[in-house]
Amino acid sequence: MQPDLGIETLRLNLPFRLNHVNVFYAEGENGWTIIDAGLHNEETVAAWDPILKNKHVDHIFVTHYHPDHYGYAGAMQERTGARVHMTETDAKAGAHAWTKEFLQDMRAYYDYAGIPDEVADDMRANTESFIPRVKPLPRIDHYFQEGEKVQIGKLEYEIIFTPGHSDGLIVFFNQENSVLLATDHLLPKITPNISYWFHGDENPLKTYLQSLEKIEYLDAHYVIPSHGKPFEGANGRIKEIRDHHTERLETLHGYLDEPATVYEICQKLFPKVLTVHETRFAIGETLAHLEYLRYEGNCKREAGGGVWYYSL
Repeated sequence: MQPDLGIETLRLNLPFRLNHVNVFYAEGENGWTIIDAGLHNEETVAAWDPILKNKHVDHIFVTHYHPDHYGYAGAMQERTGARVHMTETDAKAGAHAWTKEFLQDMRAYYDYAGIPDEVADDMRANTESFIPRVKPLPRIDHYFQEGEKVQIGKLEYEIIFTPGHSDGLIVFFNQENSVLLATDHLLPKITPNISYWFHGDENPLKTYLQSLEKIEYLDAHYVIPSHGKPFEGANGRIKEIRDHHTERLETLHGYLDEPATVYEICQKLFPKVLTVHETRFAIGETLAHLEYLRYEGNCKREAGGGVWYYSL
């Protein structure tokens, strides 16, 4: 049974296989607080319009810099005059992730992964296509701190840093009622994408698994995710996600008898035909698992002709 939290949910459509994102808004003493904003596109603007009308919005909390959460925050800030809050780590990532310099670096990194030129060019173009979906960038008025307390609706929540899905991802936890606003750290039906993007955290899967342990300690009863429906029992879901990654690492290890590129391994790990957008995430996730194995001493990476090869 859903507790009365004083939080409203807005489900925004996304043009991907992961077809929606949950964003939230709640009334406070001095105005409304919004958690995440969605992509900046016409559909998102139209969905927010009746909600923002005649409301004083004083805070926008951005949980991480991925476009489906961060994209409309800047335009919403311009419209409402609200203060935008996020972690310094992801504020910097959001300011850098769609620059020309970053896109050029990313295209060069795709060569390390052994991705064919045509596919790599399409992947870069796919990333570039998000630039209008995140502009204008928000002005960050406050950097969240670990352990900081914030009022959302009827309850006070502690901000907990849970890097992995992004380097600066946060969740919100109310201990008295055992309520976790899990953002993209815990999802009910799918596992959050954990990717190595050739920058930032060099072992994001290890970091993510450590963040799972951190949340497992809380033993949260009621979980509200940013994709999918609320569910009960965070720890049961954490076990399922941990088991998934263990199985994936074992599968990946079995592919490394002969040296192979990231792209070759990715095609084995994700044999279904993927869109360009999905291929980006599949490459990132494959790399995250390979780098985890490498740091654990369970495989090696060698360079040849500007391409990385992984093997036992």
